[in-house]
Amino acid sequence: MLTAINTWINETLGLSPAIQTKIAASLLIILVLMLIRGFVLRLISRKFDEVRLQYRWRKTANYIIYWLGFLLVAAIWFQAFQSVGTFLGLVSAGLTIALRDLVTGVAGWAFILWRRPFEVGDRIEIGNLRGDVIDLRVFQFTLLEIGNWVDADQSTGRIIHIPNGRVLSEAVANYSKGFQFIWHEIPILVTFESDWRKAKGILQDIADKHCEQLSHEAEKQVRQAAQKYMIFYKTLTPTVYTSAKDSGVLLTVRYLCRPQKRRGTEQLMWEDILDAFNAEPTIDLAYPTTRFYQS
Repeated sequence: MLTAINTWINETLGLSPAIQTKIAASLLIILVLMLIRGFVLRLISRKFDEVRLQYRWRKTANYIIYWLGFLLVAAIWFQAFQSVGTFLGLVSAGLTIALRDLVTGVAGWAFILWRRPFEVGDRIEIGNLRGDVIDLRVFQFTLLEIGNWVDADQSTGRIIHIPNGRVLSEAVANYSKGFQFIWHEIPILVTFESDWRKAKGILQDIADKHCEQLSHEAEKQVRQAAQKYMIFYKTLTPTVYTSAKDSGVLLTVRYLCRPQKRRGTEQLMWEDILDAFNAEPTIDLAYPTTRFYQS
């Protein structure tokens, strides 16, 4: 029966018994590896409750199974090569010439895994694109975009797929790596006639209320980050700076916040600032005005 099937395939499709054997063996390897993959993924889902850990283990399992399948199938079809080194050398040369962009993507993927400029969950900026890393694959990584037409680094809802090779040629800014806080500033302009010193004291109290607790946590992170990066700050507590502008006295509140909470903390502080200034008759917010004098 089996011989008859082989003969029919050979006569109909022109496939020799040796080719048929290789096809059957390849399909069997793929089937077995897919069954193993399904079992491993179910095991990971049961063992790990945290989404991030599940993601990392699933990615690792997929990479191992896919590369193992590639090597096993390649070993079947390229038995003519005397060594794996010769085979890999020829494949690498062919890929370098014909698939330069893909090779660059794999090199970028290896660089990301080795140097770890960012990981899944980090907020980064590369070129003119900003977002949270939500996926990392061999040829590309994926961002959930922030900014663009949306203010204060909030999500636009768009998914952006970026080739891994861009990490080798463009600057990458990481909001979350090493020091997991960013500096944010809120400019408040009061009139020259206002009691700006009193306004400055009110702003300092509001900034301390919302942000002082973060300074202690930031100090610990700075000490940890200093072991790997040249990061040092002398002042991590909220500060209010004073400067004069054309339309009034500019009081700038500078404070630490988490990247994902920049807009939320600014809103809370502005609400307190408006309430506090509204209760003070000697403080008025300034805006560009034009004055005319008659002689």
